[in-house]
Parts: sequence; C-alpha cells; structure tokens
Amino acid sequence: MLAIICYALLAGSFDHYGILSQVSIPLALTSFAGTVLSLLLAFRTSQSYERWWEARVVWGAIVNDSRTLVRQVKLFMPQTAEGLAVAKEFARRQGVWCFALGESLRKLDHSDKVTSYFAKSGTDSGNKPNMIINHHSDALAAATEQFKLDPNKQVQIDATLARLCDSMGKCERIKNTVFPRAYSVLIHFLIYVLMTLLPFGLEDQSKLVEISLTIIIPALFIAIEQTAILMQDPFENRPTDTPMTQLAKTIENTLMEIVGEPPVNQIEPPVSYFIM
Repeated sequence: MLAIICYALLAGSFDHYGILSQVSIPLALTSFAGTVLSLLLAFRTSQSYERWWEARVVWGAIVNDSRTLVRQVKLFMPQTAEGLAVAKEFARRQGVWCFALGESLRKLDHSDKVTSYFAKSGTDSGNKPNMIINHHSDALAAATEQFKLDPNKQVQIDATLARLCDSMGKCERIKNTVFPRAYSVLIHFLIYVLMTLLPFGLEDQSKLVEISLTIIIPALFIAIEQTAILMQDPFENRPTDTPMTQLAKTIENTLMEIVGEPPVNQIEPPVSYFIM
C-alpha cells in the first residue's frame, strides 16, 4: 500500500506536467488488466472459502462421530457397572482427543487436560490425536475380550473410529497443503500493472480524483486478496479459524451427558466478535 500511495502521488501529479502529460493509455487496456485480475481473485477467493468451509464440515463430522462413538459403546457394552465404566472412559478419552486435535492443528502447547491424560496413561507421541485413537482401539479390543462382545457390534464401533481417523487426516491435509505461492505472485504483478496504467487511462482533469482512484482501486483488490489469504488457512489460531476449542468443549459436555456425568466445561458467551 505504501508503494501504491507513493506511485499514485507521483504519477497523478506529474501526469499533468512535462512529458508525462503526453502519455495516454486507452482505458480499454486498463479495463482488460482489471478484468483478468478480477477473474484470478474470484478463483482465489472461491478456493480459499472452499478450504475454510471444508474444515468446518470436517469438524461437524467430528461432532457427530464423537457422539456416535460414545452412544455405541454405552449401548453395546453390558448394562452393568463395568460396562458403564468402559463407556465413561471412552467419553473422557474422546473429549481429550478433540482438544488434542485442535491444539495440534494450531501448533499450540497442549493444555493441562491433554498433558494430564498422557501423564496418567504413561505414553507419549509426536502425534497425540493419533495415539489417543490407538488407545480407543486397544480399549475396544480389551472390552471385546472381557465382555465377549458380538463381532458385529465391534465392527460398528471400529467403523466409527475409522471415520474419526479419516476426519483427523482431512484436517492434517488442509493444514499441510500450502496454497501455491506463484498464484499470489501473479496477482500482485497484475495489481502493479493495473496501478501503473490507471493514471494514464483516466481522462479526469482533477489531480485529486486521479490520485484517489489510483490508490482506491488497487487497494480494493488487495483487500479482496487478503480476505482470501485469511480464509485459506483455517487452523492458524486466528479469528478466522474454525472454532475448534469451543467445539471441543461442547463435544466433551455432550459426551459426559450421554454417560450420565455432569458437564466439565463452562460455555461462556463470547466477549468479542469471534470465538476460538
């Protein structure tokens, strides 16, 4: 923006004096550059929103599959104190998994809830969400052996775990796939081309109007691109993120309710225009 403002002041001022006053570029050429830039920005914004929306859809699936997992475990285990204890353990573990996944995607230090879980389990891993899924599998195998669980019921629970693992992989794919840098370079180049042509294509005799338009029009294109940049990475611990922490708290409360336990998180109304 600083470069654009400096150029607009210089070109807009000298366009009316000396040799630059003889330079005239057809407005159709400027319009062509603006049209090409608009098409590229439309595609960039569309693809960025698609990544942002896919992230929200994946976390919506995590909400549903988390509930399904605990409901299946509670239903399929024997209706005894031992069976209910297994369901409660699955609910607690799944709640920790949701927090661990969100914190891993944002590259944050893990919360006390996640750290405490791994300290009690005596295990650790570079990919904590994946390790918790493994703990689910181990617990399912042990419960199947202990309660002689019907193989069909075991398969249904394992299918839910597979969907959770699939959602985790989708989140990691979005996180680790970088939007092509060459695309941004091309957009920036076209913005500078448009900025360069604009003062010499305007026929207005007012220097103030000419300078203002040379600043405002490229600034609008830059604002659109910055909006796309903010949306394209939904796991960067920014206000435009998928609200994973809030979702994890809601999921954990719901899971505790399913197994007859009181909620463990207090959901407070947001104090700003965004929630995390």
